[in-house]
Amino acid sequence: MSNTEKAYFATGCFWGAERRLWNLPGVINTSVGYMGGTRANPSYEQICTGVTGHAEMVEVSFDPALISYTRLLEEFWVMHDPTSLNRQGGDIGTQYRSAIFTTSDAQLAQAQATRDLYQAALTQAGIGEIVTEIKSAEGVEYFLAEEYHQKYLKKNPNGYDCHSSTGVRFPSQVSG
Repeated sequence: MSNTEKAYFATGCFWGAERRLWNLPGVINTSVGYMGGTRANPSYEQICTGVTGHAEMVEVSFDPALISYTRLLEEFWVMHDPTSLNRQGGDIGTQYRSAIFTTSDAQLAQAQATRDLYQAALTQAGIGEIVTEIKSAEGVEYFLAEEYHQKYLKKNPNGYDCHSSTGVRFPSQVSG
């Protein structure tokens, strides 16, 4: 019987991030939604105004026997620009911030450790400081986004996929 864990990542627009994560072996399911704000059951239109404080988030259910949380984090760091505050490419606003909401102390420690490793690689490449918010998901509700956002790029294969990247690879000695 498989053991399933959850992970929560915000990398800007959630459509491309969800596709990138659902394609990883060991990921059981993904969904997109909103986390980190102040309004219950926010709509996409509300979060786009910035008044709710939510981030566009991907919820990942994964089997840790098949894919490690560290491997998910490696993908997270390189799929967007974690040094860009409240912006990814042309997407601007707090809903496009970089964030990780952890579900355990072990996830928190791994998120911080991989951040520090990736920061060293970015610094060596002459790129600025990571601004990713890393915090516990405890007491932070995940609100499922509207149905048309779920698996958006499966329904619309040529749809919008804004993901800026620093172009810096994650240090290979961490892979797991």
